[in-house]
Amino acid sequence: MAQLLGPDGRPITRASRPRPQAVTTTGIASPWTETVAGGITPYRLASILRAAADGDGRAYALLAEEMEERDPHYASVLGTRKRAVSGLDLQVEAHSDKAQDLAIADAVRDMLTELDTEAVIEDLSDGFGKGYSVARIEWQWGKVARPVAIEHVPAHLVLWDRTDGKTPLIPTEANPMGERLEPFGWIFHAPRLKTGLPLRGGLARLVAAAWMCKAYGLRDWLAWAEVYGMPLRVGRYGASATEDDIATLVSAVANVGSDAAAVIPESMRIEFIEAARGSATDVFERLATYLDKQVSKAVLGQTMSTDDGASLAQARVHDEVRTDIQISDAKQIARTLRRDLVAPFVAFNFGAGAAVPMVALPVPEPEDTKALVDAIAKLVPLGFRVEQSIIRDKLGIPDPAADARPEDLLSPMPAAPVVAANARAANAAADVDDLEADLGEIEREGLADWEAQMTPVIDPIRDLAARVDSFEAFEAGLADLIGKMDTDALTQSLARAMWLARARGDVKD
Repeated sequence: MAQLLGPDGRPITRASRPRPQAVTTTGIASPWTETVAGGITPYRLASILRAAADGDGRAYALLAEEMEERDPHYASVLGTRKRAVSGLDLQVEAHSDKAQDLAIADAVRDMLTELDTEAVIEDLSDGFGKGYSVARIEWQWGKVARPVAIEHVPAHLVLWDRTDGKTPLIPTEANPMGERLEPFGWIFHAPRLKTGLPLRGGLARLVAAAWMCKAYGLRDWLAWAEVYGMPLRVGRYGASATEDDIATLVSAVANVGSDAAAVIPESMRIEFIEAARGSATDVFERLATYLDKQVSKAVLGQTMSTDDGASLAQARVHDEVRTDIQISDAKQIARTLRRDLVAPFVAFNFGAGAAVPMVALPVPEPEDTKALVDAIAKLVPLGFRVEQSIIRDKLGIPDPAADARPEDLLSPMPAAPVVAANARAANAAADVDDLEADLGEIEREGLADWEAQMTPVIDPIRDLAARVDSFEAFEAGLADLIGKMDTDALTQSLARAMWLARARGDVKD
């Protein structure tokens, strides 16, 4: 087996290989924990957040976990944000077109394919709520060094270096106070949701106060519903009622509430008095709705798609905001995977100096296909040229089969006037020789006796020219010649020619 080099360039020996650090399951790092969200008070919440700001994030991590378990709305919107990234396709791009870089990219793709990358990304997305996420890599050593498992570490087990507040520590049996993560054996993701320490950057810290207020509001709402949600039962007894009668009435009133039935003497009666319907219930509901909207804004950057369900146009505007957040989350997780997983894999198998391929979680941009089709329909007739393959890719339409029949393919259908005009143009082009022959025949027939037709028209003009001796006299005598001209033969010849031309034209149409 070739000598393996770590990402730091030093040889990887049996002793120096990344070893799985066994996270202790006893003492302060036990995975079995007590609740911190039960009976939360403003003072208790403030102390938890203050301790996290001072570097002790155990109680805060447990609170963030329980917030997801106790509030359906927070669990829903946080889950939506997580799956918006974990559902993306992970892509690997070679550093260059060199054979070595292409081979490295192929090896990385094979390695990622064997892992459950969707689950890994989902675990790293746990950092959205808590501010950080840690996962342990289990390497398999052989001809090829490859990760065979990636195990997520519960956030409350992670400790922090007291000097910088940014370096995670893992408690072990040998050192319960925490050890630094073994090089090349861990994935550490701290999403940059807020500038500062990871313990102060999680969404759980941002929405914790709203979550607590909603919990108080729901508790008060249930208490109000228990007291005022059911009608008040009032038993009435007469002045002559004995102690036994009163005890019977009290028992009957109590049984009406639990058994919905009671037997009382005829002289007694039970009345049901409903509470006045006011705005008390609206206060609790409005408070819960308002707080849910604030949580939606904090986690998703919008409220439209989760709460209001308004018009499609409004939802599209808010979806753009969510897309911005999704793109940022995807880029950050891709950088973490490249740094903590792909880079060690490349160094172990191709050497410390090998180029690390790019890793990306591209977010598909929504395409307004209607606007695209409308633009193409207007531009192509003006001479705009575009490849069919590009439009097919954008519309998601595959190329037609090579053996597809013409009648099975869609084809343009021009409007009726256009069809008629095109048909006439085609007929005219096809029958141009026949038309020229017809016009020539009509012309020859009309000119066959042109002299006989024109003589009765021209003779009066010739007689006038012979009688006068000046241009002025000739011009003055023209007005009197109209009545002397015989145009019958000429008119009949022209009418016949026009009739023949129209008749043959109609036959051609």
